Order: sequence, then C-alpha cells, then structure tokens
Amino acid sequence: MKTIKIINVVGARPNFIKVAPLMDGMAQNSDITALLVHTGQHYDEKMSRSFFDDLEIPKPDINLEVGSGTHAEQTAEIMRRFEPVLVKEKPDWVLVVGDVNSTIACALTASKLGVNVIHVEAGLRSFDRSMPEEINRVLTDAISDLLFTSEKKAEENLLREGIHKEKIFFVGNVMIDTLLKHREKAEKSDILSRLEVNDLPVKKRDGKFSPYALLTLHRPSNVDCRDTLGSILEAVSRLSHEVPVIFPIHPRTKQKIADFGFTSVYAPQKGRSANTRRIVFTEPLGYLDFLYLMANACLVLTDSGGIQEETTVLRVPCLTLRENTERPVTITEGTNRLVGTDKERIIEESLRVLNGGERPSRVPELWDGKASQRIVSAIVQKFS
Repeated sequence: MKTIKIINVVGARPNFIKVAPLMDGMAQNSDITALLVHTGQHYDEKMSRSFFDDLEIPKPDINLEVGSGTHAEQTAEIMRRFEPVLVKEKPDWVLVVGDVNSTIACALTASKLGVNVIHVEAGLRSFDRSMPEEINRVLTDAISDLLFTSEKKAEENLLREGIHKEKIFFVGNVMIDTLLKHREKAEKSDILSRLEVNDLPVKKRDGKFSPYALLTLHRPSNVDCRDTLGSILEAVSRLSHEVPVIFPIHPRTKQKIADFGFTSVYAPQKGRSANTRRIVFTEPLGYLDFLYLMANACLVLTDSGGIQEETTVLRVPCLTLRENTERPVTITEGTNRLVGTDKERIIEESLRVLNGGERPSRVPELWDGKASQRIVSAIVQKFS
C-alpha cells in the first residue's frame, strides 16, 4: 500500500491537546507520513510553545506565523499562506481539529484544491450562530470527507444536516487521550507552591482537601461586554469569600479588565501578603500545571468547551458560564452545569457545589484514551 501523507493542522491551544495523540499514533504507523503545520493563530509563547513541550509534540514542520487579526483577516491570511504548502507537499489528507479559525481556513483551502479533509471532533453544535466557533464547525463538517465524532449526539446533528452516514465514525474524545496519558505526570506539578496558595484555608471534599476553585474566562461574548464581565467578576469576588479562586488569566480578558476599570476590585488589600489573597491571578499556564489545578479543584468555573469535557472525566464539578453548550454529554452524563452569566445564579450554583450538592456522573462512552488509535486505524482502512 502507498504511504498516506497527512498534514495535521494546529493553531490554538485546544488544537495542540487534540493533535498530540494523533501525531503519536501516526508516528507509530508505517503506512502514514505525517506533517505538522502550525498556523500561528496563538502566537504568545505561554499560549503555544509550553504546550508543545508539555505534550511532547514534535516541532512543527511548517509555521505559517499568521498572528492576530479580525476573524476575516486571520482566516484569509491562513488560507493565503496554507495554499502554497498544499501545492508543494501534495498531501493525501488534511486533518483539522476543533472549531477555531485555523480549522475552517485550512479545511476550505484543502477542499478547493481537491485534497481530502478529515475533521476530528465533528458534529458538535451549540445551535447558537452568534458564536464564531459554531459557524466554523458547521462549515468544516459540510466540506469534510471523514468526520470523527466524540459523542453520539454529534452523529445525529451531522445526519440531520445531510452528511452521509458512511463518512461518520464515532471514535471517542482525543482530548481525553491526552489527559489520561499525562494525568500521573501532572500530579507532580508544584504549581500551588509557585502560586503561594498552599497556606490558604481548605475545605474537605470526598475525603481530600481542595483548597481552591479554578476559573477560566476568554470568550468574547463574556469578556467584551462590560456588564457581562462585571457580573461574572462580581460573582467570583463573592465566591472568593467562601473559597479561594485561582484565575489563570487570558491576555484578552486581562486587557478587558483593565479597559473597563475592574482592576482595582481585585488588588490585594494593603498590608496583606500575596498568599492571603482570595483571588489569585496568574499568567496562562502550561498543560501539566493546569491539569493539576483542574484535577484537584473543588469547583471549576469556565466558558471553555474543552474544560467541560476534561472536568467530566476528572469527576470535578464544572459550572459553565454560558447559556448553551456544544457538548451536551457533559451535562447529561458528566459533571457540567450551564449557569449563564447572572451573578446570583453563579453564586447559588457555586454554593450548592461547595455544600456537597454534587450529582451522580459517569465517563461518556469511548472516552477511554484510545480515540486516536481508532482514528488512525479508520484512516488507513479508508485509504487501502
């Protein structure tokens, strides 16, 4: 059989987590020649290179170095720079993951040149077209030749949109492959000591001490609106009186907090040392440090899609600061709850968790650490 040449595309931190096990699986298969293209959509050192190091991802064969811009500018520039790569390399497949601008840009470029497209994490839908990610998902799925899904509901969505069933494969969740592989290593992280939060008061949960909640916040719908961001931050401030909150802050969110004049609310009280603060800010973290914090938190608050999935597998309560989710299995089977951005509801649901009001959960089907193996096998079988 002819060797299959696949270009794997990454552009943003969630992509790195999903592509890592795929690159590993392809490297072990003699039928596949795999190249890695980094679009440079996330170009900050802490937002990019540390993930390559933590996840042991090979250095990208090609870096398009696109950088920031509006959605249209960034998507167009990725397409412009990716097209010559396809013309030169002549791959059999282009593999894209998730729902960022790099995903749709590279899928569309490949499709127009007649190169087969693989979409990993296909079929997820929030049914909210105001989300740029939703547009990226729908369009990428429409032009893909192989669609690998992480939950059963995703296949229903694809069939309803007219995707042929023979293109769809339910394989599980590649993000969980990465999590399970690195879980033990992450437990060696000293991030709590480096953040100087070891001496903060603790609350006991399920027989172990969980001294903090964890917050992530980055979606434009949450951070670009002053009222919405203010509501969330006020809820977090009130929650911090019950439990310390660790907040790895996205550069966009940090800038908006400054722009809207919220910074002073979270300044340490005069005369108090750093390790007595109730909200602990930190720069973006590497994968292993963040996984440790997530796995050992008593509660996670987030607007991230991937964190909804990771907390489900870790059995850590998650409150999603959105009105919808494209990952419904994290609610029906996992630990996730949608709470929106109303400060009173965020506080109410947070206190419910802190007071032991957790509901039963289970790990979704095929979230077993073997999704990447199934994907590689399916690609080879399809090509043969």
